[in-house]
Amino acid sequence: MNASQQEHDGMIDIIPIEKAKTLDGLFNERVQRTPDKPAYRYFNAISEEWTDYTWVQMNQFVARWQAALEKELLVPGDRVAVMMKNSPEWVMFEQAALGLGLVVIPLYTDDRVENAAYVINDADVKVLLLENAHQWQQFLTIQHEITGLQRVIILRPLEPDCVNPCDKVRVIAAKDWLAVQASAVKHIPADPHALATIIYTSGTSGRPKGVMLSHHNILSNALGCLQVIPVLPDDLLLSFLPLSHTFERTSGYYVPMMAGAVIAYARSIPQLQEDLLSIRPTLLISVPRIYERVFSGIHVKLAEGSGLARWLFNFAVDVGYSRFEYRQGRGHWRASHCLWPLLKKVVADKVLNKLGGRLRFAMSGGAALPPQVSRVFIGLGLPILQGYGMTESSPVVCANRLDDNVPSSVGLPIPGVKVRLGENNALLIHGPNVMLGYWNNPEATKAVISSDGWLNSGDIASIDEQGHVTITGRLKEIIVLSTGEKVPPADMEAAILRDPVFEQVMLIGEARSYLSILAVLNRTRWQDFIAQHGLDGNLTGDQQRQQLEAILLERIALQTSEFPGYAKIRRVAVIDEPWSVENGLLTPTLKLKRGKVFEKHKTAIDRLYAGH
Repeated sequence: MNASQQEHDGMIDIIPIEKAKTLDGLFNERVQRTPDKPAYRYFNAISEEWTDYTWVQMNQFVARWQAALEKELLVPGDRVAVMMKNSPEWVMFEQAALGLGLVVIPLYTDDRVENAAYVINDADVKVLLLENAHQWQQFLTIQHEITGLQRVIILRPLEPDCVNPCDKVRVIAAKDWLAVQASAVKHIPADPHALATIIYTSGTSGRPKGVMLSHHNILSNALGCLQVIPVLPDDLLLSFLPLSHTFERTSGYYVPMMAGAVIAYARSIPQLQEDLLSIRPTLLISVPRIYERVFSGIHVKLAEGSGLARWLFNFAVDVGYSRFEYRQGRGHWRASHCLWPLLKKVVADKVLNKLGGRLRFAMSGGAALPPQVSRVFIGLGLPILQGYGMTESSPVVCANRLDDNVPSSVGLPIPGVKVRLGENNALLIHGPNVMLGYWNNPEATKAVISSDGWLNSGDIASIDEQGHVTITGRLKEIIVLSTGEKVPPADMEAAILRDPVFEQVMLIGEARSYLSILAVLNRTRWQDFIAQHGLDGNLTGDQQRQQLEAILLERIALQTSEFPGYAKIRRVAVIDEPWSVENGLLTPTLKLKRGKVFEKHKTAIDRLYAGH
């Protein structure tokens, strides 16, 4: 950690990875060092107030969870899964499992049960922890497809008759499963390079691949992050990205644990604004979508205000950003910088107070942050540090620093990680954070990791003379949503085209919050289609168009049910003219010229995302 970045040197308490050895060892060392310090904060729905757990209290809970897991007669290396929103219980379950040498698999809470079932079967999961009985009721619709599960634990109290009588042996409420008392927490794993977790990520086949990460993969990545990002013991983070997302798991869970900071768990995304005001975090870790929402809200309010208010806001941002460039050594001092204390009080503080008013800096990762968004926040005095990573690298590869922040880039590699450009300027990654490989998929592993350990990211990059990395494109056609989720468009398009009513389709959503489809319908089937649904062939009127969109979305959902829940298509625009070689929208080999199609139909695409 840079000495110039620290004002509290005496308070730094970073746990060395040699001392931790494993992820459960990291937890144990934190308990020993600061037993009575707050560790996690959550909203108690019964008392309707925020409540803290200390590290020693968390350790006592972990012991109870571990004693219950031991009764399942699992052996080190067995897989267990958790499908819950972020909470102290998520941590308790994981730490209990890791201490027994079990491999933890996180599942997205809003994913389709078919996708979760695929992961459960592929990894041969023995124990599954769910948030509530409603989730299990969804699993019951495909229970014949889940073969290896021996125990399902439901955190919230079970409702009467919510479980099939024949399944009550397997399904149990956490309160009935947990041990009342327990002895000391066990820490069985001794090998830092042993498998700790399998994180499933979207592949090009439509089915996710299981990324295998060791204890050392993640610990080394957390330490590398802390060497460039100043997280202090008195910091407070608000966790709202799902812990099933590698970015949040490492940066928003293990990094604060290694540094001794406190984590508060947000209630939900809709309540995030209220939680920011209540918790008043000092650090924020997010995907671009959250910053984009605040940015959009600012501009909506400005549009409703006076011209003077807009001028003053823009002037404050201009002065603030110029001041930032000067402090970074890239700009000149200006007399207008003297106005910053006044502009901060009149303009900047009023905006940043909506984020709690105490943020020292914010991190953005998972997808590209639009330059105009980062410029506004940095101009208002909130440094946003953009980084880059991927699940296969645990995940952080590069990050900007407070004293070396180039917003258009993803920064320098973190300590211990090396990058270089390969064939076609592909970004190659080497370091202790590179995954062990893909679960049960040696062919896919060999395709991305060379014999000397370099991971091919699949992203096209440039590296400047100072070493700053800028992502310029992708070798594979992958759409990255503003939430950070990655979707392979070709696979989804092929699935949609199984429905004969669609002649051509193109998936869109790069840097957007949801997916949409441009669709050319099959002319020969069009008449039958409109007759079947009682539509006017000319589609006159908004009501008819909305009805058509709803029908098409239903048919699309039917064809894409095998894809993850975050890959849901929410809007569709019907295109009248087919894409062809003649009109320049197909190559001679009949491949879509995506850029050309996007350019031609930009107006239609803008309508699909109007207001978002």
